[in-house]
Amino acid sequence: MSGRSVVSFSAVDACLSSLKTCQSNISTGMDIATTVALDLVESKNDMKEVDEMERVMLEYAAMSREMNHYMEAVEDTVNQLKRDKPETLPDLKNVVEEKFEALESRNSDLDLQGNEKYVHFKEQLRQMKAQFGVQSDGEKSSPLEQVDEDLAVTQSQMNFVCPITQVEMKKPVKNKVCGHFYEEEAILDLIRRKEQRGKNACCPKVGCSNLTVRRSDLVPDEAVKRAIDSQSKQSRSTQ
Repeated sequence: MSGRSVVSFSAVDACLSSLKTCQSNISTGMDIATTVALDLVESKNDMKEVDEMERVMLEYAAMSREMNHYMEAVEDTVNQLKRDKPETLPDLKNVVEEKFEALESRNSDLDLQGNEKYVHFKEQLRQMKAQFGVQSDGEKSSPLEQVDEDLAVTQSQMNFVCPITQVEMKKPVKNKVCGHFYEEEAILDLIRRKEQRGKNACCPKVGCSNLTVRRSDLVPDEAVKRAIDSQSKQSRSTQ
C-alpha cells in the first residue's frame, strides 16, 4: 500500500462555494449602490452623497479584487497538488497565504478604476448628470466635456428604440462590446434561437460589425431606462 497522503477536496470546494457566494453579494451591493447614486442624481440631492456612493463603489471594488485573489490562490494551490501529487502534504494554509500575498502585492489603484461594475457605474452616473444638469461640488465641465455630455444624451435618446422589436425599450441592456442597446428579453430570445440552430447571434443594429453577441456581454443600463421613463412621462404630460 502506498504511503502517499490522500487529499479530500470536498472541504476546499465548500470553501470556494462560500467565497463565490460572497462575491455574488459584493456584486449585489454594487448594484444597490449604483441605484442609490442614480436616485440621488435624479432627485438632485446633495452631490456629496453621490460622491460618497462612488467611494462605496471603490470599496466594493477593492473587496471584489481581494476575494478574486484569494479564490485564485486557493484554486492554484489545489491545481498544484493535483498536478504534483506530493508524498508529503505542505501546510496548505501557508501555501495559499503566500500565493494570495503575491497577488495582492501587485495591486494598484488602476485595478479598482478598471473594475467592470465601477466603470459601468461611472458611465451611467455621467449620463444621469448630463440628463439632469447636475454636477458634484467643485466639478466643472469644460466646453469640450459639455459637448461630450450633450452627445451622450443625444445618443441615449437615439437608442430608446430596440433594433429588434422596433419599439421603445422597457428594460434596456447594453452590449459591452459594441455599445448598442436592446430590449432585454428580445436579445436573449434572439441568442436562444441562434443557439438552437448552432449559430452565433450578430448584433441586430444596422451597420454593426459585432458578429457574436453573448449573454455575458449584456449589462442592464439603469441610466438609459430612467431617460426612457422620463421622456415617456414628459410625452404623457404634454398630451
